[in-house]
Amino acid sequence: MKFRKTPIASAVAIVLMSTVLSVQAQETDPKVLDTVQVKGIRGSIEKSLDAKREDDTRVEVITSEDIGKMPDKNVADSLARVSGVNISAASANEGAFDENDRVSMRGTSPSLTQTLLNGHNVASGDWFVLNQTGTVGRSVSYSLLPSELVDKVVVKKSSEASLVEGGAVGSIDIITRKPLQFTENFTAEVSLGAVYADQPGTTDPQLSALFNWKNDAGRAGVMVQAFSEQRHLRRDGQELLGYDTIKATDGAGMAHADLIGVYYPVLIGSALFEQERKRTGGLITAEFKPSDTTTLGFTYFTSNMDAANYNRNYMLWGSRIIGSGLVPNAGYVVKDNTLVSAQFAAVAGKQYGIYDQISRPDSSSNSNFFSFDAKWEPSEKLSLTAQVGTSKGNGKTPTQDVAEWDVAKGTGAGWSLNGVGAADWNLGSNVSSQPGTPATSGIGLDWIFGFQDIDVVDKEEWLQFDGSFFADNGALSSIDFGVRNAEHSRKLGQVTAQGPACINVLGDVVPFDWGSPTYCPAGARSPFDPANWPSGFENYPSDFGSGLGGSFPRDIWYYSPEQLAQYNDMTNRDKVSRYYFPASYGLEEGSSAAYAQFNFKTDKWSGNVGLRYVQTREEITNYVNANPADPDADTSSAFGAFKTVVTEHTYNDFLPSANLRLQLTDDLVARFAASRTLTRADYSALAGAVSLSPPAVVGGIGSGSGGNPDLEPILSTNFDATLEWYFAPKSLLSGSVFYMDIENYIALGHETKSYFTIDQQHPQGTFVDYVLSVPVNSNAKVKGFELAYEQAFGENFGGFANFTYADGSTEDGSDMLGTSKQTYNLGAWFENDSFNARVNYTFRSSFYSGLDRATAFYQDDVDTVSASLGYKINDNFTVSLDGLNLNNPKTAYYAESQERPRSIYENGRQYYLTLRMKF
Repeated sequence: MKFRKTPIASAVAIVLMSTVLSVQAQETDPKVLDTVQVKGIRGSIEKSLDAKREDDTRVEVITSEDIGKMPDKNVADSLARVSGVNISAASANEGAFDENDRVSMRGTSPSLTQTLLNGHNVASGDWFVLNQTGTVGRSVSYSLLPSELVDKVVVKKSSEASLVEGGAVGSIDIITRKPLQFTENFTAEVSLGAVYADQPGTTDPQLSALFNWKNDAGRAGVMVQAFSEQRHLRRDGQELLGYDTIKATDGAGMAHADLIGVYYPVLIGSALFEQERKRTGGLITAEFKPSDTTTLGFTYFTSNMDAANYNRNYMLWGSRIIGSGLVPNAGYVVKDNTLVSAQFAAVAGKQYGIYDQISRPDSSSNSNFFSFDAKWEPSEKLSLTAQVGTSKGNGKTPTQDVAEWDVAKGTGAGWSLNGVGAADWNLGSNVSSQPGTPATSGIGLDWIFGFQDIDVVDKEEWLQFDGSFFADNGALSSIDFGVRNAEHSRKLGQVTAQGPACINVLGDVVPFDWGSPTYCPAGARSPFDPANWPSGFENYPSDFGSGLGGSFPRDIWYYSPEQLAQYNDMTNRDKVSRYYFPASYGLEEGSSAAYAQFNFKTDKWSGNVGLRYVQTREEITNYVNANPADPDADTSSAFGAFKTVVTEHTYNDFLPSANLRLQLTDDLVARFAASRTLTRADYSALAGAVSLSPPAVVGGIGSGSGGNPDLEPILSTNFDATLEWYFAPKSLLSGSVFYMDIENYIALGHETKSYFTIDQQHPQGTFVDYVLSVPVNSNAKVKGFELAYEQAFGENFGGFANFTYADGSTEDGSDMLGTSKQTYNLGAWFENDSFNARVNYTFRSSFYSGLDRATAFYQDDVDTVSASLGYKINDNFTVSLDGLNLNNPKTAYYAESQERPRSIYENGRQYYLTLRMKF
């Protein structure tokens, strides 16, 4: 048991106690807080600012009408325009795709920002296999949250005791529409459209619909929404997968002493990623008022994304070149302790390249959410609310069809790095446009790998009771109180690590014969036998990589997903013997909370002070290597004996908060906030599936990632001060400063562990050392400021600009995850009764994204341009044309230095044409 109490908590507890004693005898009329209804683009801006102006906390509000007037295809797109908010098109280190997927605040990682749906946690899955089995888990995938569902989005930058804990630096509450808020008894809205993506050159359909009914008395209503959105994605990229150092025992080190300790790229590849996304789902909400004092509501939301994808990466194998004793020709160049330019002569029998083809035909993710809430007002002084709900998300990769080919034998190779731009590289005389044969090109199967049967299940169930007592005792307006209990689980059960297999005439897997030329006994089909390789091939698109720059292989052959699926019939996918226990995990997390919050209001100032108590209970299950003689050991897996280890922890925390709003003049508002907030470590960081990348040569050291079940909850002590000047209608000029002292911040460290490894270098299996990137508790601080400007010019024009500066530091001097020092947005709009137009520019400076293959991973500066045009045909029909990524941004990554690039990607532009009908 761990119990923590802070000076802020002690001070707030004293205030709470004294205020309770002074309120018990008060008997005055309640004061009900106003609600804001937002409609119309110009009206929405004004009323969003009104909501911000009147709230006691630091809040930003984005309305559904505002979202509808921009090319926002998920909620993250909308949040990109909010000061202090960062968005990214990647969940971790998989590289950016063309849709924003994660949201963070004030220079911190997405894990420290809480995402809520109607005030509660929403579970979600990730479709990309590396995120399903890696260290992503607490943050929410916004690719499952289409903007069509939103009534408004509330961004809380300061905390209150009444808020569900989980956002150390802030929270984002996505609020859906309710049936009884509609003006008409029956409303129907339908959107028909198409999206054109210029990179794959495809056009796909988009459909969404809303139907709402309420009775004449306004006491019962039902709303149904549905969406079906399909699009194709193509990402052209160049990837440099990690760096290693030249050793004194390497041929290059022995020949050139100046190269000892110098970094070189492990792999450099031409990476083509293609995907078809189908997002379908909807929302059903029912609302009833059986009496003036009672309201009942039901909400069910579901979103599913089918995300079949195919990734190909044709690579120069730097670690095989260096590891096999090859020495660079004269004229090599070292810069910033990196071998940025080198050419290697052709040597017969030496291997210079490797080629991965990985098809995931049935990858998917989904999110489901159900809640029931009841509100009862037994008197004018008391309001009581009860809520119960459940949310479940899945990330699935049932199948990976894989072929990894040895290429470029005896051809020579070379590279020249160009900072964060695309590198120049070659594989000498190798011909990449066709597979060739072992005799003509030296091609051969290296290995078949890939996790199968992946289904990460994320689930939360909650029960919550809240109450408000309206006191109106001078400055004291109301007291809020409540309790909440939640049970969360995240599990990855079966993980099947396939491998190549010999298949007999009965279709059964039989043992390898490593003395045979094809490694299989006579009469058995072998994936290493060229006679069993697929027949025919395709090539990368003719314009692959045309916007990346650099000189590198572009005309590359590949087998189709169907060919790979058939070829992977010669694999072993037995769920028992191929069970890869290091990647499995389970986590059960319970939390109980209670709070009291006192709200104050006068003509000149308002605010609140409160205290939230939280207990966190964790039970983490891991599967670790064991001695086969251990009576608890399971010896059924080919990857060694293992046993179950369960780790349990309980933590108790007090979370005080205070917010003060001062009305200095009619147009000038000052705010001050102090709070202690909590975020629990990522589920997968705690439970930690182990993901490994084997070494390129025998005797080498591999890399990988894992978890840490002893991570403590992250606690942040926060201070915030803001000055807001509402100098005209639909206009604002504001500045704020913030400071966060983060305790138990999740940093990344290294540890070396040994794992039983079966691959081309160790076909019969052996224990190999790996340097793992693992999460560890540390401390960090973030300080910065925000500036925001918004103004309407006359009746038809307007513009906005905001800037955020964040400076993050950790106790060990390393960079903070997700900290971009500079983020800014610029935008302008025009609207009259028939026509509207809007354009937006967003910039985010470079930031540290984590460790990948034991190497630092930074995302370079990135900027995007989006625009929207709309025309109102009549009261029932409007048409819009929206453009995303209009500047065709390149997303680049680098390691510890920009002289060590990691990857560069191009996703292209997207154009949406939509007809909206409302009846």
